[in-house]
Amino acid sequence: MTPETRCRFAPTTSGPAHPGTLLAGLLCWLDARSRGAHLELRLEDIDHTRCTPEAARDLRAALEWFGLDWDGESLQSERSREHESALEKLAQGGALYPCRCSRSEVKRSGTMAADGSHRYPGTCRDRGLPRAGWRGCSEALRLRLESGRIEPVDEGGFHLAQDPAVAMGDPVVRRKDGAVTYHLGVVVDDAAQGVTRIVRGSDLAASTAIHVVLQQLLGFPTPVYRHHLLLLEEQGGKLAKLHGAVGWHELREHYTPERLCGFLARVSGLRAVPADATPRELLPDFDWERVRGQDQVLRWTGGELLHLGSRPGGNGWNPSTVAAVEQR
Repeated sequence: MTPETRCRFAPTTSGPAHPGTLLAGLLCWLDARSRGAHLELRLEDIDHTRCTPEAARDLRAALEWFGLDWDGESLQSERSREHESALEKLAQGGALYPCRCSRSEVKRSGTMAADGSHRYPGTCRDRGLPRAGWRGCSEALRLRLESGRIEPVDEGGFHLAQDPAVAMGDPVVRRKDGAVTYHLGVVVDDAAQGVTRIVRGSDLAASTAIHVVLQQLLGFPTPVYRHHLLLLEEQGGKLAKLHGAVGWHELREHYTPERLCGFLARVSGLRAVPADATPRELLPDFDWERVRGQDQVLRWTGGELLHLGSRPGGNGWNPSTVAAVEQR
């Protein structure tokens, strides 16, 4: 019997859904439904400084309004025991160390990582955990990466290979306030839910090698990865809540869900001409070969979304960036 394919859509509950959220959900939904896979909505809510229960409810409502459905729903915060078990295993393997460096100190190092952030210079790398272990540590915890090339495979052809120790630097896996970070949380959650296939935006492609390292250290299988285009602002940054992207509450004052779905289908390449559509109406003709490989630029006029065309590279995965970092 063929094992069940299990997929997930895992947005962060830090603000209203926007066009980028809805396109990512649509592509994930179409991919899963086209192959008869189990599809889970996992709301990533462990960042208590940004995420609220109200935002989680609002995000569910937005996705339902847009026409997406799920075979199950969960909250990342419900998996704290599994996150702690993973930290324990990493600590026992000598892979964790405390870090007292602030973000401004890391930024002053002047070295860029492959994902556009500032690469950690390894200031605290030789420090050990306190006698009380990782639980008794009041500082952030970083993962000590060993140098070595990791070569994940992306189903869509993105080049994901890198030496994450060189290209990215040791990542924080538990913050000073006790919350686990995206890197650890997503790997543990995917394994706990038996996720075998991950569809996500290309802004996360540079993190894939770190996730594979964590999977190897924790004894987890590596899912199939496919990264897709992003929606960008005119200035070049990813269309996101942080940058004031138009939220779904304002969008629905000017768009029906069918009109918005049809617009995003045309922007992403799923449809050649503008036409209202529901996600289910797009399903029979869904094919990744139709989805654009380049990021797309949008403008919100206050009453309408305008598609301004493609932008190569954008804020997504650029293998030349990795090569430049690794050659330093």
